[in-house]
Amino acid sequence: MASIGDVALSATANGTAVTSSVSSRQAADCFLLMAVGQIESAELPDHDNLYCRYSFVYGQDWAVAAGLEEGIGQIAQKRVDGSGSLLVWNLPLDISFKSTNPFGWPQLVVAIYGLDLFGRDVVRGYGCVHLPMTPGRHWLKLPVFVPQPSSRIQAISSWLTGRYPEFIELGFVARSRGREVTQVSTQGHVTVMLNIVTKDLKTLGYSAGQPALPVDMPTMAQSRVSAAAGEKKTS
Repeated sequence: MASIGDVALSATANGTAVTSSVSSRQAADCFLLMAVGQIESAELPDHDNLYCRYSFVYGQDWAVAAGLEEGIGQIAQKRVDGSGSLLVWNLPLDISFKSTNPFGWPQLVVAIYGLDLFGRDVVRGYGCVHLPMTPGRHWLKLPVFVPQPSSRIQAISSWLTGRYPEFIELGFVARSRGREVTQVSTQGHVTVMLNIVTKDLKTLGYSAGQPALPVDMPTMAQSRVSAAAGEKKTS
């Protein structure tokens, strides 16, 4: 006798009865992670006219099910609005992963490039962050760092030749191996907004926690009003 979740299909062909049973509930063999959002803006006080490049780095047990694994944005100029200078890209992100093992959870790597005084294309900073594990909307702030020459002579040589220190492979930013010998300095941050959706994590025995609450990023005007209100209370 077929169970409630089964559907029995019978057919007759050339006098032979063929019976097949199809289960309405099939066990999942992998879980899905979907990320949709955008690299919104960056704040780098010492640089202007910059463009952004991104790439996703993930483990061997992961695979891209849909979407773009890497991309590049347009050149942006600073916008001064009273609370700081922003470089606005609004570079869209849309990708889906599938895996059976959470080890090697995907990371978003961001690289920022610009022109020096002689019009040469040089790196202005890197940033890296793991994709959130909980479903919902997330606002991420990535610290930006840039490799530094190991000596003053190399710094002068880099300025003369236009060959500043940079990572050959963008995925190197997301790995820990070899990073202990690099010298970097921080300068600014990048703001990223991501909407995360997961599927079949619980089916495979994994728990990602409670979904994130839908919180909107405060606007610059709201930040100035909050700051003014705080000053009145202190006075």
